[in-house]
Amino acid sequence: MNSSYFTEEHELFRKSFRDFLHSEVVPHIEKWEKTGTIERFIWKKFGEMGFFGINYPEAYGGMNLDLFYTVVFLEELQKIKSSGFAAAMWAHAYLAMTHLNAEGDERIKQEYLAASIAGEKIGALCISEPFGGSDVAGMRTNAVKQGNQYILNGSKTFITNGVYADYYVVAAKTQPELGNKGISIFLVDTSTPGISATKLDKLGWRASDTAEIAFDNVQIPAENLMGEEGKGFPYIMQHFALERLIMAINAHARAEYALEYTIEYMAQRQAFGTTINKFQALRHTMVDHATEIEHCKIFNYAATARLNQGEYVVKEATMAKLKSTKVADEAIYACLQMLGGYGYMEEYPLARLLRDSRLGPIGGGTSEILREILSKIIIDQQSYKPAVK
Repeated sequence: MNSSYFTEEHELFRKSFRDFLHSEVVPHIEKWEKTGTIERFIWKKFGEMGFFGINYPEAYGGMNLDLFYTVVFLEELQKIKSSGFAAAMWAHAYLAMTHLNAEGDERIKQEYLAASIAGEKIGALCISEPFGGSDVAGMRTNAVKQGNQYILNGSKTFITNGVYADYYVVAAKTQPELGNKGISIFLVDTSTPGISATKLDKLGWRASDTAEIAFDNVQIPAENLMGEEGKGFPYIMQHFALERLIMAINAHARAEYALEYTIEYMAQRQAFGTTINKFQALRHTMVDHATEIEHCKIFNYAATARLNQGEYVVKEATMAKLKSTKVADEAIYACLQMLGGYGYMEEYPLARLLRDSRLGPIGGGTSEILREILSKIIIDQQSYKPAVK
């Protein structure tokens, strides 16, 4: 336990959540990885246990706890051999629901946020596009106001929970001529006519449902505009700090899990009359990766503490994701190598971990984009400010 950030209550929550995962989730993981479908009952169980409401207001069924409970939630989800399952849970709780809580009006919170916390509705955040990716300002999806509704046209891709979801939080241009100043955010119920979702076949995250979504003259009630028209871009940027920090925490947690598993394996695996954890080259390799992981973890915790205090940590969160996802990929690659041929076998966790981890430097802003953002902050001395409420 790191007593600088985690209290006894945090650790009790960790044990409770870990026990829940091993009793309620782990028995189903292999089936969900094969079918690519996470059954609805588990969302309800998460909701009943309060796991989706960790840091949301009590008024909507949440617990209003600090961000280090979220850290525990994220870390433990990375240690059950399915980053895809983990992604489905955190994308619902911290991508879609973050916007409901921050920009949704009281009606939306009562109808969608409360149901999301209860696990009765599943949400998906829809920003990336087939021609846009990390270029949020270059999105083509548009929403034209006609009377008391908006007409939505366009497409989104790489959307986690895109097929499962009961609602989408969609970014669209309401005034395309204004560039990033013309983007707005909408709540779109997936039962609305004109929506189609196609499941994508992926290298990793096999349990999670990732989709391409098309909107064909979808009629959205004007009251489903979230926040102010034209403020979508700063809303998105504001929440990117949390998303990047989440992905950084995920990275250090899965790397730590890989390392722990591998060290245990090395203590049992024999070669040339001794266990392989006695070979200096292998020992030093593991120590180097352990050092890198620990550095990431401490930095990620420090950034989380600042975000928890309300600071705008866009630089630190960007650095955290850039570094942690790279470290995780390298550590997991090395861990697989330590298992030799067994590392390549599906019955061992490293093969899946390697595939799942590869999304880290891509999702939530590619490493190349993050380096350019950091270049603007560090070299060009550009400042990023939170959206004005």
